Amino acid sequence: MDRIPILRMGQCLLVTIQVDMQDQTALALQDDLSEKIQATGANGVLIDISALEIVDSFIGRMLASISGIARVLDATTVVVGMQPAVAITLVELGLSLPGVRTALNVERGMQLLTAQSKEPPLDGHDDA
Repeated sequence: MDRIPILRMGQCLLVTIQVDMQDQTALALQDDLSEKIQATGANGVLIDISALEIVDSFIGRMLASISGIARVLDATTVVVGMQPAVAITLVELGLSLPGVRTALNVERGMQLLTAQSKEPPLDGHDDA
């Protein structure tokens, strides 16, 4: 089974999916990513899916699930590089990916995560 590498860039984790994901690979990514968020204290996750040409309903749900897990662990998820055919498929399957932010490319995704990390905490207190 292929493992998808997870790279740390400052306070963010970068996941670049270069293979068509099988169900087991997606489940392994979910586990690996949640462990890596917890271990590093990352506050952002950027998932680059630009190499994916096909996404089925299971993979779509896994992206939403990964985002939900990251949110519970206090990290924001941004999915970048979605091909038009993938977006069309997700819409046709009725998957809206709740809680998943999107950006056109890695640069814009990192800008979103950087801007998010500079926002003051919701309780009005700065933990720094």
